[in-house]
Amino acid sequence: MSMTRTRTRTRTLLSCAALALGSTALIGCAGMSSASPAAPAASAAASASTAPKASTVHVSAPSTPASAPRSGGSATNANANSDSYAYTHACSKNGLSVRVVRQSATSSQRVIEVRNLGVNSCGLSYYPLVSMGSPNAADHTYDVKPLIPGGLGGPPAYALHAGKTAYAVIDLDPSGKAPNATQGYELNVLAHADMPNADTQNFPLGSNARVLNPKLGLYEDNIKAAIDSMNQATVQS
Repeated sequence: MSMTRTRTRTRTLLSCAALALGSTALIGCAGMSSASPAAPAASAAASASTAPKASTVHVSAPSTPASAPRSGGSATNANANSDSYAYTHACSKNGLSVRVVRQSATSSQRVIEVRNLGVNSCGLSYYPLVSMGSPNAADHTYDVKPLIPGGLGGPPAYALHAGKTAYAVIDLDPSGKAPNATQGYELNVLAHADMPNADTQNFPLGSNARVLNPKLGLYEDNIKAAIDSMNQATVQS
């Protein structure tokens, strides 16, 4: 497994959602609408330990109803490692580790792993803001953006408990029909929609990457659920 140091670059990330944690409103991406918070959902039974081995790692950094709270652990009400605390305390770059893992040498899927390094829970948006483009482009307006699952409800979104990891899977070429490799593209990742664009992290995709109608799933607490979510992506982000 090879490790590649990434860099953080200020850029305008294309049309994105902004989750206003600590309030009852969510300004969302395409396919999002405001809704009242629902009761916290139980944690997913599957564990991140089932993740497949990655062949390449670049390190920097709904199968369930999307209108319900999405949690990486059980709520404990008022304490600082609870869902309720996360929904009023957005995650920040300094409290997160973000990395992108390639499933295998031939896979077009990449796993975005976001780990909470702090001692308190924090809130993420439904999915990371992602685009793909040339790192040397002067204008990133035309960067490629993935499809995402539709029918997203209002807040809360995803509560990331201390020491836990949230997973989102992107398939760069779900059809497997991209005619040629896309040379020199980067995967640009903003872990939480309410972070400044300056916190966007950039991950080289490699010379063999093929990008055609990519799909991105929601944050989940295990890779299998994240893949299932990605397969439901139908709405432009």
